[in-house]
Amino acid sequence: MRQAFLRHARRFPWVTNVTLYGCMFAGGDFVHQWFSRREKIDWTHTRNVALIAFSFHGNFNFFWMRLLERRFPGNSARMVMRKLLLDQTTAAPLATSVFYTGVSFLEGKEDIMADWREKFLNTYKTGLMFWPFMQFLNFALVPLYVRTSFTGCCAFIWATFLCFSRQSGDGTAGAALGWMFPPKEDEAEPTKDRVDSKEKIDAPKEATVASKPAQN
Repeated sequence: MRQAFLRHARRFPWVTNVTLYGCMFAGGDFVHQWFSRREKIDWTHTRNVALIAFSFHGNFNFFWMRLLERRFPGNSARMVMRKLLLDQTTAAPLATSVFYTGVSFLEGKEDIMADWREKFLNTYKTGLMFWPFMQFLNFALVPLYVRTSFTGCCAFIWATFLCFSRQSGDGTAGAALGWMFPPKEDEAEPTKDRVDSKEKIDAPKEATVASKPAQN
């Protein structure tokens, strides 16, 4: 299957890469909704995310990777770092901006820049903890004809985070971790019970001390 995919990617690089990227990105929204344990999947939102992924992100990444390779050919350390720096200072903020504004536009919001103003900076900072490592591997080890596919696999995780941040988060990694690993209610209750019990034990002691007459 792996060899068949690579042959298809060599023969039809644009279709293969963009299709895989778009499917993985849209899959990230589905996983976000499933992980949030919603009673009903909002397929309209998944459709909007898929439209942005197929129409912009996948196509932009496909041609962006080729532009970087023509400008900085090879996988030497110097060339990889140049591509990585340009990617994170140009493509990363652009892709994040298009996601926030694009989905808001498809949803018919009056102010399509509202989410961008509120969450872009935090999201970009969080991305710097994830994408430089992924793209370093991409530029250094992955052949050009499947680089967008590799980016799409990484974008599956990133899209899950983006969809969470847009709907209920603030763009920070801390908020996402709190969503993924919420504190358990059954752990919080014993703590509260222990505090209440300690207060009940301490109360009689304080009353006994107060009732003793002062000794000269």
